[in-house]
Amino acid sequence: MLVLADDLIWATRLVDAVAAAGGRARRARRLDGLDAAGASHAIVDLTARAYDGVAAVRAVAGAGVRVVAVGQHDDVALRQAAKAAGAERVYTYRALFEDGPRTLGRWLSS
Repeated sequence: MLVLADDLIWATRLVDAVAAAGGRARRARRLDGLDAAGASHAIVDLTARAYDGVAAVRAVAGAGVRVVAVGQHDDVALRQAAKAAGAERVYTYRALFEDGPRTLGRWLSS
């Protein structure tokens, strides 16, 4: 599992949620030089400052990796763009903060 997030707090929360769901994740902070090789799943934080979230979804999905994204609940345009770029789902920060392990566990097992 790959977690692409430039915010240390969110990256840590996402990696911890994956671990609590029984998975292992490695973190990346930038799209430049991103190596998705070997990853079967990825989580992309859409509101990063160090990279374009939609471009990141497109790049990771284009590498054959299953992708979900996380973003603001009220940014409908960004959420739709992420889905069009290849994200299977776009979760809100709140959903993954409150129930990340169970939510991600269901996705990882599907």
